[in-house]
Amino acid sequence: MVVSWPTLEFVGLRPTTRMKKTYSKKTDLKKKNELKAQVSAALAACEDKKAEQISVLEMDQNSGAFTDYFLICSGTNSRQVQAISDEVELRLKRAGLYPNNIEGHRQAEWVLIDYVDFVVHIFSETARKYYDLERLWKSAKKIEPAAFVVKPRKRIAARPRTKKPA
Repeated sequence: MVVSWPTLEFVGLRPTTRMKKTYSKKTDLKKKNELKAQVSAALAACEDKKAEQISVLEMDQNSGAFTDYFLICSGTNSRQVQAISDEVELRLKRAGLYPNNIEGHRQAEWVLIDYVDFVVHIFSETARKYYDLERLWKSAKKIEPAAFVVKPRKRIAARPRTKKPA
């Protein structure tokens, strides 16, 4: 990571801007793959608990979104909504990722689990139709859940060592 410092025209003044962090391409790719793996784990948890109408939205950087991905799904009743929420939380805790905030678990109409880089929305059927997040965030790119799989990196086969004659 390279940190660029703001320049000062007057000696002795404190900078009024924050330092800007710039990452290398390698770091960006690694972070994006980790994020996709985390969202994929949450997606698998939703599928295992029979969530319906699962969709993943990749938020546009220019849209003013506060996160990179939305995972949106719905359950048929309040118990299923809570079960989906519990499973997502449990799977990601096992992976070492803890939510920043959880809201709506008790009411189970709209459960929001905030992981900062992505947000999981679990709706009841009526709340999903009422709020219609896909329409609200129509500028976001919709990604099919089946296509949202982390691709493993290809490994290069090691060359066998040859002993040099002594």
